[in-house]
Amino acid sequence: MKRSACLLLILACNVWAGRAQMSARQTQRVKSAMVRAIESSQVTDSLYKALAAGSNKDPLTRGYLASLEALKAKHAWNPYNKVKFANRSAKTMAEAIRSDPGNLELRFMRFSIQHYMPAFLGLSKDLDTDRREILKHYRERSFSKVDKELVRNIARFMIESGRCTGAEEEIFRKYTA
Repeated sequence: MKRSACLLLILACNVWAGRAQMSARQTQRVKSAMVRAIESSQVTDSLYKALAAGSNKDPLTRGYLASLEALKAKHAWNPYNKVKFANRSAKTMAEAIRSDPGNLELRFMRFSIQHYMPAFLGLSKDLDTDRREILKHYRERSFSKVDKELVRNIARFMIESGRCTGAEEEIFRKYTA
């Protein structure tokens, strides 16, 4: 068994066992797998199944599921399935954010999904709201649940997205070093 498949199996067992939240270590494993899932439908499907198997899903886990649904849309070849997964992703992410509206990581996940979503689908309506919420975290330096590497990566993405004003980009630049 490949190492990544083994880690996903461990994650699935722990989530399936009914834990309400993932441990920091499990969250780190999910984040690593998410990066691989961007280019791999197999990793996307495996990670989705592992996370969906749990009965108690905290808002962050639901956010990861929503991100994986967006990746399923990306990897699907059938246009119907692309739209189906994109709509499901939007619904799942909205539920996650309603449960934890101040969560920087959730806001960033939704912002990045909507940034790449084709505008004609009408699923990119929260970009400004999420940008402002993310910016608020950076202005107030409220990163309690987010590690330094993610703070840096979010700042870089926000700058590179081209969706921020010059003044907003300056705030994010302070965190990119």
